[in-house]
Amino acid sequence: MPPKERQPAGDPDGMDLIEFQTALLVRNFELLNRRREFRYRLDRAEYLVLRTLDARGPMSLNELAAILGVAPSTVGRQVAVLRASALVVSEPAPQDKRRCVITPTDEGLRRMDDTRSARSHDVAALLADWSPEDVRLLGAMFDKYNRAVSARYLAPDASPGTD
Repeated sequence: MPPKERQPAGDPDGMDLIEFQTALLVRNFELLNRRREFRYRLDRAEYLVLRTLDARGPMSLNELAAILGVAPSTVGRQVAVLRASALVVSEPAPQDKRRCVITPTDEGLRRMDDTRSARSHDVAALLADWSPEDVRLLGAMFDKYNRAVSARYLAPDASPGTD
């Protein structure tokens, strides 16, 4: 079997560059998370659950799991931690008492806002020497990339939302 032909580093469609930069991006996010986690009031999973509930409104565990792209049991554990900290409440659904609806509390929304503020401050400091146009472009490209991932791997209309 002949050796696999290597794609040149300067491939014309840019996929090699994107693949490598994605690997670096994941590594950099992990690095930033390790260095800054103590400053944030919520961990990433808690933050995403609360941001999703804030953007989309109260919902069931199954709906939340589909939007976040994780198993209902995973979201159940995350919600249990948030409920124990009084950051969400779980109540029977009005239409079907067998279902529970998860709703963020005022304290949960406040902590989410505090975390969003701290994260935004950190990103602003990191991008301080970027032009406003470059910052908007990066945001637009992240949004486009995340929508492509959601469309391919999550349930329909399952982006956590940026509303």
